[in-house]
Amino acid sequence: MRAETERLILRPWEDRDLDPFFALNSDPEVMRFFPALYTREETAAYMARVSAAVDSGLGFQAVEEKASGDLVGVVGMAEVKPEMPSAPAVEIGWRLAKHHWGKGYASEAANGWLVYGFETLGLPEIVAFTFVGNQPSRRVMERLGMTRDPADDFDHPSIAAGHPLRPHVLYRLKADAFSQRAAQG
Repeated sequence: MRAETERLILRPWEDRDLDPFFALNSDPEVMRFFPALYTREETAAYMARVSAAVDSGLGFQAVEEKASGDLVGVVGMAEVKPEMPSAPAVEIGWRLAKHHWGKGYASEAANGWLVYGFETLGLPEIVAFTFVGNQPSRRVMERLGMTRDPADDFDHPSIAAGHPLRPHVLYRLKADAFSQRAAQG
């Protein structure tokens, strides 16, 4: 997908993104809700892996600030892995460079992906999940109109038992609720 929002360009990865994306993935504050920082090689492998998934209409892509051309971060959607409690489903997610926090970019870019998911792909529902203590991400989910049922919360199966980041919350947004929210402006 390639799209533009008021302040952002949502686009496929380019070679020039590796250095700023590695800086984001190796920033302990940005990655505080992830089990580990990414190496440069892991960052490059992630970019290649998610780029290959774009053929399905889904993927996690680069977000560029129109005014500066800076890489803001990554936002996109992917099929939830089968071992996840919310599967089968499509997940939306984001990760932004620290110097772009607090500008509303996560919500703006994610909303662009929601429009694409519901209006172009015709998805009936999109989910998002995060570590229970990740309040910034949870606030974005709520701004997007996503709702949480505590009965859906889960322990992330890819994170070791006893690890402090294992407890996760799940938020959902149905297509009809998104359409109603969009109609209200």
